[in-house]
Amino acid sequence: MLNVKTIAEVNSIIKNRFGEIRLGCEQVPLENALGRVLGKAISATEYVPDFNRSTVDGYAVISSDVFGCSDAIPALLTLNGESKMGVHTDIQLEKGQCGYVPTGAEVPQGADAVVMLEFTDDLGDGSIAIYKPCAPGMNMIFRGDDVKPGETIIPAGHRLTAAEIGALAALGITDVPVVRPPRVAILSTGDELVPVNEPLTMGMIRDVNAPMLATAVRNIGGETQVFGIVKDEKAAIRDVVKKAIQGCDMLILTGGTSVGVKDAVSGIIEELGELIVHGVAVKPGKPTIFGAIQEKPVFGLPGNPVAAYFMFHVLVQPLLFSMQGTTPTEFKEVAPLAHSISSNHGREEFIPVQMKDGVAQPIAGKSGLITTLSCADGFICIPRDCEGLKQGEPVEVTYFRS
Repeated sequence: MLNVKTIAEVNSIIKNRFGEIRLGCEQVPLENALGRVLGKAISATEYVPDFNRSTVDGYAVISSDVFGCSDAIPALLTLNGESKMGVHTDIQLEKGQCGYVPTGAEVPQGADAVVMLEFTDDLGDGSIAIYKPCAPGMNMIFRGDDVKPGETIIPAGHRLTAAEIGALAALGITDVPVVRPPRVAILSTGDELVPVNEPLTMGMIRDVNAPMLATAVRNIGGETQVFGIVKDEKAAIRDVVKKAIQGCDMLILTGGTSVGVKDAVSGIIEELGELIVHGVAVKPGKPTIFGAIQEKPVFGLPGNPVAAYFMFHVLVQPLLFSMQGTTPTEFKEVAPLAHSISSNHGREEFIPVQMKDGVAQPIAGKSGLITTLSCADGFICIPRDCEGLKQGEPVEVTYFRS
């Protein structure tokens, strides 16, 4: 008999036991930092840009000199030189003067705006006709508009995007302090399992869970070591668990988590460490296990691939994010339900759904069929005290991470 706890209770237990674990930092080259979690906040040490820049091809002006000008009455300014790309300019504008500036070049001292080339004429006698007035700051980026020294650019715990790699490059940062990836050991158990690359014989199935979970771990920044398939023999499983726990931050086992004669995982965890949870009030995923060995978190997920995936999503994934000092970003949407669903199991129930024309379409499938997930966009959760949901009822869809 399983002593089941709710998803919320289990997550609270996991957080209380392992929520303070943080992995150390390591330096990686900028080009390898995409998708990694920043270990320390990055602050600017210089101005970006380090000079006043023009955002257009045109003439730098003192805005008060072109106030009120028009096509009929242009402002006539004296040309006082030309700024060049990549070269500091020593031009100093005085009242009544302007300077030519290409896009991205430094704006001369004294100027506070740039008039686009289309609204000007070079009269050929050293003077420029300006046909359109401009306000102070128009068509300019001022020194430090992007970043000023001392400003925090990216906080610790943020997963780096391509745009943020660009921001770090602008600051001249070539090595980035990132969180060490959590190392996760994965072990499949079951007499009926064969590796993916081996032919099937009658009564055998391929090991879906190991490659599925390994990919899910890597997708959120972890590293994996897969220990293959171990038959349902307690001594054999124990030996591999003792080996796997040595070099990992977390151990995930699948299969053998129920209370049958050959379900040995709970006993092994209890023998080598501490069995903390055995049974979750959820469908699918009731025989899920959580424990600790050598003060490292250990999850025993059901052999049913659908159950294993959901339990990874709602229990394992939050802890992996926490260990990296960050939190999951969940994308949710409220949508009407395509058809009614009954549910009277006394457990929370996860139902995979497809989104079609803004409507949540439950995916019908028998327990354990991974195809019910492979075509799902996300899932809905039916509360444990609810007997079902009606067609058209608004439901909250949680999208799976891509």
